[in-house]
Amino acid sequence: MRALSIALLPVLIFAAFAPNRSLAVEQYPVRVVVMTAFEIGKDIGDKPGEFQNWVERLPLDEVIPFPQGYRALRYNREKQVLGIVMGEGPTRAAASIMALGMDPRFDLSRAYWLMAGIAGVNPNQSSVGSAAWAEWVVDFDLRYEMDRRDIPADWDVNMVPLTTSKPFSQPRPKSDGVAGTSAFHMNPDLVNWAYKLTADTPLDDTPTLVAVRAGYPDFPNAQKPPHVMKGDEISGATWWLGYHLNSFNEKWMQYWTDGHGVMVTTAMEDSGLLQSLTFLDGAKRADFSRVLILRTASNFTAPAKGRTAAQFLAEENAGDSASNLSGYRPSLEAAYRVGSRVVLELADHWDRYGQAAPGSIESGKR
Repeated sequence: MRALSIALLPVLIFAAFAPNRSLAVEQYPVRVVVMTAFEIGKDIGDKPGEFQNWVERLPLDEVIPFPQGYRALRYNREKQVLGIVMGEGPTRAAASIMALGMDPRFDLSRAYWLMAGIAGVNPNQSSVGSAAWAEWVVDFDLRYEMDRRDIPADWDVNMVPLTTSKPFSQPRPKSDGVAGTSAFHMNPDLVNWAYKLTADTPLDDTPTLVAVRAGYPDFPNAQKPPHVMKGDEISGATWWLGYHLNSFNEKWMQYWTDGHGVMVTTAMEDSGLLQSLTFLDGAKRADFSRVLILRTASNFTAPAKGRTAAQFLAEENAGDSASNLSGYRPSLEAAYRVGSRVVLELADHWDRYGQAAPGSIESGKR
């Protein structure tokens, strides 16, 4: 009898902890996840952050409690679109997306993931109010750094890739090594599809944007009215600015992508959320090939002609939130206007895109 009881112990333990049908949580099918970093106040009806346009206009009218995250989720049951506010910075984004990916209420294994948020923009490449689809996202934080007063006389920068001993050492380290992931490569077929779908999206060109662009007469691309483009992103917790760091990050992008990437935008969350989605893909709880990064330009990364970096910081940071950035409102509008075209196309034609990603369909890949 004693031997029989011991033999049955695993079965009894399983029965005690097995899911109880009466306690089963509601399941939410998800076709698209919309990721944003912040919301200023309420989800609707007040000064908007990145989330509010999606809640009000898609709409995301159903509230889903999310106590393990930064803020309650929002959901459109008809279109099966889920929205999340992750919190600002890579650590909050990584924690939020991992918490969502492991939540048993959601089967996200075939979902598309769209990051739709504001960003700084490189005046060498584009203009405020514009929108850029990224194929490459490169981490800004994984590095050694010295005080500039301590660097050798023959160095022109004080930042060094991890596991090396000189700036831009060759051969460069693996982009996915023991120190972490330094460069994330999106599915180029999907990125190209999203860009082609949205390239003709009209974007607002306000008097404020015209005035901001006027401060960059020596930068032809900064003079262009808002437009949709492809452009890659530097991502990190530090909100940097100024022409010296702008030049460094152009080289940092080229270094980690072997010359394939072009630094157009800079933002804070995407290295974190992409790391989580990489791990979730490994666990078969997400599909990294279905991830899209859309960043819209709320401010330049360097000052207007005749202004110092410190003056630029004071001007862009005149208040207590991102809503004081020179291109803030147009960038929010661009994020929704461009991003929603992709979200609605995917959600409304799930019979076409559920089994195979749109870029794969067009290229013949499966």
